[in-house]
Amino acid sequence: MSFAKRLLDVALAGTGLIVSSPLWLAIASLIKLEDGGPLFFSQERVGQDGRHFQAFKFRSMVPDAEKVSGPMQSGQNDPRVTKLGRILRATAMDELPQLWNIFRGDMSFVGPRALRPGEIEVNGSGAVERLEEVPGFAARCAVRPGLTGVAQIYASRDVLRRQKFRYDRLYIQRQSFWLDLRLILLSFWITFRGTWETRGRKF
Repeated sequence: MSFAKRLLDVALAGTGLIVSSPLWLAIASLIKLEDGGPLFFSQERVGQDGRHFQAFKFRSMVPDAEKVSGPMQSGQNDPRVTKLGRILRATAMDELPQLWNIFRGDMSFVGPRALRPGEIEVNGSGAVERLEEVPGFAARCAVRPGLTGVAQIYASRDVLRRQKFRYDRLYIQRQSFWLDLRLILLSFWITFRGTWETRGRKF
């Protein structure tokens, strides 16, 4: 499974980098026209076996968006997200640069979402907790993080991480080449519909 999965990742990422190159130019131009800020946003993420790597995205928020708040997940109608950023996020076009992360082996197309070290969220009791302390975090680090996955597709956008981690553990237990292929095809459909940011069913 690991060889077939890696072969699929390299083939799709390599093809995607070539085919999407005109989109990169268009998105970069639009970002510059909107506010003149940086084109890319680089974040440290936690990968397989807890290894840290730099993940790349097209910038979808205002410059220095986390200067005051720190690393926090974007919420509904987040004022930090730019107008163009809302379109990029809805279609997942902001994550195109992560094709390079997949090609070089930091990530896979399918797997648990790559999270930032020290990222926090407010849990069901109203208390703030670090994601590394949420049950299931260590288990999901057993595989490469993914651009898409069971939690990204099936879980509601604003559901608590501990619930998303259950989806991740389910994927780890049942992963297969055909499951990956199904999730990739569903992801293309969600991108086509522009419903990645929907607070409910995405497809």
